[in-house]
Amino acid sequence: MTGLRRQQLLRLSAAGWTRVLDAPWDSGARSCLGLWAARGLPLVVTRQPPACADRVAAGLPAPARYRRRRLALAVDPRDVASLDEFPAAAAVVRLLPRGLATAWDALLAALAEAGCAPRVYGGFGWQALTRLAYVHAASDLDLLLPVASLAQADAVARVLASRAWAGPRLDGELLLADGGAVAWREWHAHREGRAPQVLVKRLHGVALETPA
Repeated sequence: MTGLRRQQLLRLSAAGWTRVLDAPWDSGARSCLGLWAARGLPLVVTRQPPACADRVAAGLPAPARYRRRRLALAVDPRDVASLDEFPAAAAVVRLLPRGLATAWDALLAALAEAGCAPRVYGGFGWQALTRLAYVHAASDLDLLLPVASLAQADAVARVLASRAWAGPRLDGELLLADGGAVAWREWHAHREGRAPQVLVKRLHGVALETPA
């Protein structure tokens, strides 16, 4: 398949789920996958290893009821019915501790001023998407932050680094225009001269790079 990127969601066809469930899973994995199939829930696109050249590597981070297992799948491209995205950041406000709604709205407004429309992945994103229990007391709030230029990446990182925020730790990745992704904290440290390079995650691998 073309046009894939990490942290993209994919939804399987009914035939695709049948093929997935025909594999020799243990009982816990089969139960979780059966729930996903019954509800039409998505998988997430992961890094694509060379051994998966004719398949799509995907993951399913299971909710608390399945002990937060991480299931890895190799999906036949013909079984992918559609591609999707994690929820917009505004959708997770109901999952935040009471009293943080105003501060969350202000943070999103500041990111919007920087031209960024974030989405939320990780535990908060999966819980908003599935309505299953993922979030716990130590959960980070993981943001997917699409940026079109180095200047915009700098502006977004500054917003996140400078805001007073009493909620869950703000983590996540800047999604660069060339398809790479960099942890926003690592980007901010690099641009302030505190790190010589950044770790760029791509669909087919990771590498230390100097942004240009």
